[in-house]
Amino acid sequence: VQLVESGGGLVQPGGSLRLSCTASGFTFSTYRMSWYRQAPGKERTLVAQISSTGGSTNYADSVKGRFTISRDNAKNTVYLQMNSLKPEDTAVYFCYADRKVLSETIYYWGQGTQVTVSS
Repeated sequence: VQLVESGGGLVQPGGSLRLSCTASGFTFSTYRMSWYRQAPGKERTLVAQISSTGGSTNYADSVKGRFTISRDNAKNTVYLQMNSLKPEDTAVYFCYADRKVLSETIYYWGQGTQVTVSS
């Protein structure tokens, strides 16, 4: 099983980035997908979430209206379009997949990609 993130980098405040996470080794279309982020010295927090079909999304209040999560089940890929970036968006961004099977949750994490917002 692999979740491979890409698209991170250094961007100026007000700029945009699009993160991608490509999955392999499991049935991507049956998993809810999420993006989390972790800034230095802080806990990992949920940024955005999308249902297995893409029909439902959730966002952290801090990114609503600026970030958009989407997925392409044919490509086993989930995206995070980040616009109007702020310095406080600087963090390592992680891709996360989960699915409930009876009473258990099966989940996978990616290795993370660094996003730095700075002038």
